Amino acid sequence: MPLLVGPAVPPGWMAASPQPRIAAEGLLLRPWQPADRPTVVAGYADPAIQRWHCRSMTDGEAADWIAAWPGRWRGETGAGWAIVDADRVVGQLSLRRVVLAEGLAEVSYWVLPGARGRRVAPRTLAALAEWCFGTLRLHRLELSHSTANPPSCRVAQRAGFAAEGTKRGEGYHVDGWHDMHLHARLAGDDATGATTSTG
Repeated sequence: MPLLVGPAVPPGWMAASPQPRIAAEGLLLRPWQPADRPTVVAGYADPAIQRWHCRSMTDGEAADWIAAWPGRWRGETGAGWAIVDADRVVGQLSLRRVVLAEGLAEVSYWVLPGARGRRVAPRTLAALAEWCFGTLRLHRLELSHSTANPPSCRVAQRAGFAAEGTKRGEGYHVDGWHDMHLHARLAGDDATGATTSTG
């Protein structure tokens, strides 16, 4: 049955609500905790993650990164979750940008090397999308990735984010500017990205 939603939640809703834990096919999305610092440092030290996210982190920077997420949730500008598999953090998934007035958010993700190949990213991304459409009542979720990053393209497609086009020279990575593929999923799309309603 198509998922039909009205306007996004009113301003102040996120600030007044605790950031949720979200179940995702045997995995869990939970808010970041201070004890997760070593995992964040390890993630941003991984060459594959560094290649696409263009940064590294010290322990202090990781602590600051984790500490910033609750404020972003309360400010209704973003939200970050640790991806947990059997009590072990294996990746991150975030709403790196939220615009409630436009019913819009942009997602970002990475998975640690030991958890790759098990569809961790598409499983959690699909679960987050359902929560965004059902609870935040967003209209549109977007993600972008380098055209040189086919695995991220597969993640998007498996989570129902249809390819919409290429943004020229839009993303800066360690080796310079990259063209970026834009994917999106609408509240009226099914899990394959096919549009099931126009409302």
